[in-house]
Amino acid sequence: MYSSIDTAAMSATPAAHITLRFLAEPSDVNFGGKVHGGNVMKWIDHAGYTCAANWSSSYCVTAYVGGIRFLRPINVGDLVELRAELMHTGRTSMHISVSVHARNPRDAQRRFTTHCILVFVAVDDTGKPSAIEPFVPDSDHARQLNAYAQRMIELRQQLQNEADAFLSDFET
Repeated sequence: MYSSIDTAAMSATPAAHITLRFLAEPSDVNFGGKVHGGNVMKWIDHAGYTCAANWSSSYCVTAYVGGIRFLRPINVGDLVELRAELMHTGRTSMHISVSVHARNPRDAQRRFTTHCILVFVAVDDTGKPSAIEPFVPDSDHARQLNAYAQRMIELRQQLQNEADAFLSDFET
């Protein structure tokens, strides 16, 4: 896969976002003739990891993937763009929003195809979580992402509590 990364991600100061671009290849196709959702999920994880590793300057592990929304199909040959943006940081964790757009390279009509939120944890050489720099939103868009991430944290905790209560019945 050929990709391009925006130059801000290559600067000395870690950027809070990255963009990956490439063409969807014939090997990405599913039985329906569109790009396989599993491939899109892999791309999302790759973009999210790149953003998290860039921000934290360390190896990161995926801790959570949720709310993936497949909105429109991606065709083989489409120019695919994934934008990963830091939304929120904890002491060792990073919430990343990944938006996927695609278009036929012969026209300018871009389609919003997929969105997902991921959480990565920075780890040290022994695999233990390591502290990261806090993210301070510096624009209205960044503040909106940050507020959304905080709301998703609350909702995930509610879902976890529900799941724990439900699954406890299976332990007997």
